[in-house]
Amino acid sequence: MADESKFEVRGDSTDWSDTSIETRCIRAGQDPDPRTGSMIVPLYQTSTFRWSEVGNSTGYEYSRSGNPTRDALEQNIASLEQAAWGLAFASGTAAMREVAMLLDPGDHILMARDAYGGTFRLFDAHTRRHGIDVSMVDLTDLDQVRNGLQANTKLLWLETPTNPIMAVADIAAVADIAHAAGVRLAVDNTFATPYLQQPLALGADLVVHSATKFLAGHSDVVIGAVVGNDADLYEQLKAQQNDCGAVPGPFDCWLTLRGIKTLPVRMDRHGDNAMAIARYLNDHPAVAEVYYPGLPDNPGHDIAARQMRNFGGMVSLRMHTREAAIAVCNHTRIIQLAESLGGVESLIEHPDSMTHLAVSGTEYAIDGGVIRLSIGIEHIDDLIADLGQALERAL
Repeated sequence: MADESKFEVRGDSTDWSDTSIETRCIRAGQDPDPRTGSMIVPLYQTSTFRWSEVGNSTGYEYSRSGNPTRDALEQNIASLEQAAWGLAFASGTAAMREVAMLLDPGDHILMARDAYGGTFRLFDAHTRRHGIDVSMVDLTDLDQVRNGLQANTKLLWLETPTNPIMAVADIAAVADIAHAAGVRLAVDNTFATPYLQQPLALGADLVVHSATKFLAGHSDVVIGAVVGNDADLYEQLKAQQNDCGAVPGPFDCWLTLRGIKTLPVRMDRHGDNAMAIARYLNDHPAVAEVYYPGLPDNPGHDIAARQMRNFGGMVSLRMHTREAAIAVCNHTRIIQLAESLGGVESLIEHPDSMTHLAVSGTEYAIDGGVIRLSIGIEHIDDLIADLGQALERAL
């Protein structure tokens, strides 16, 4: 663990490190308000803070630089990932961009060939413009990881499970390879959340979240986060957070804190529902293939069972044709056709036409028969019945 005294983390929040993650979701960074006793973190909906005199502020001056509600969220997410520090950003993409900005022209990023389309778009279309090279390999294949590293590789970007094919990489093994080559490992932990998976404990240097998804959990906020233990990385990212200004508003932070309180119970239900649906789809004659690490015959099952608490709330499937996939997406009733994921409601989408349009037509394109499901916490019988009537159209 890094020396926390080096970090500009304000407040005197109680240390909850000896408690379970279920308790930390509710308490870490969220001590009762010392002035009023409020059990809920106040919403500091302000852009600026009064100084008592020149040279003497409260430690808060302008909300881009720091806000008490944002501090509470950053401390909370750091605690969940067992990290020394956390930083919140205006979106998951903003968080990714700030990590990429740690690199210099001439550096190289190695990332998963089946990563989220927005990640591909950010690194391929924008990061390259600033002189940073990017290449993509199958990060579940350790030989490809070793062979993909270059002399100028500075960042290995890992997503596990991947979006949307749910490929599972061995975080500890990838971390060993990266560190032996002097390369920093960042893990996108959005799908798993810190409740299911702890990348820092497995050797990652940074963990990134689109906290919009399962962390906030209610499809009502857009927000991102980066956590880690390295003091120098904290100083660099904290400066970028302030200087570049891609910060979340106080209300976004407040909503995310509220959502995190129920993260464990939601993720248990997401996982139970997803497992039941994966089994149902696996036996359905209209379905060509199911991508879910909870299924025993999934290639990533053993690794996922070792490094995850349960197998998560995301299930993908491949229909025999693109037309069949689109027909299913268009005819669910309870499961809504929409992008994003991780809310309490179930969502369905066609990646090649929607979330992964950036890679459509490239060698990294998602098969047109693939459907991605974000499984919510509705009653499982209703979800299966809804999928059943939609799948009948593909028979």
